Amino acid sequence: MAYKVTDGCVNCGACEPECPVEAISEKDGLRWIDPAKCTSCGTCAGVCPTEAIIAD
Repeated sequence: MAYKVTDGCVNCGACEPECPVEAISEKDGLRWIDPAKCTSCGTCAGVCPTEAIIAD
C-alpha cells in the first residue's frame, strides 16, 4: 500500500530527501508520492512535521 500526501502538507520538503526510492517530488506547490515507485516503507511519514503523509 503506497503512501500519499494530504492537504496538511506545507511543502517543507523534509520527506523528499528521506525517500530511499526517490518517489517524492513537488507537484502543484505540494509534495507528491508516485505510487508506482513507493515501496510503503513509511520513512517519509516518520519525518513529516505536520503528519501530512498517510498510508493510502
